[in-house]
Amino acid sequence: MTEGEISEIVEMAWCDDTSFDMIEAQTGLKEKDVIAIMRSHMKPSSFRMWRKRVSGRKTKHGDGDRSS
Repeated sequence: MTEGEISEIVEMAWCDDTSFDMIEAQTGLKEKDVIAIMRSHMKPSSFRMWRKRVSGRKTKHGDGDRSS
């Protein structure tokens, strides 16, 4: 995986409106894979803050059918 692809995944994971389902549809990566990428490419404190934000968040665990 290139640094550009990793950066795109990190950006999508930080975005509140992008669910893990949407990330999987675009990249083929499951939630556990995204978490592993975030863990390995972020400072530990930033990773903990991100996990706290997304844990249980409906927009991250939704059906990916959010249309604006």
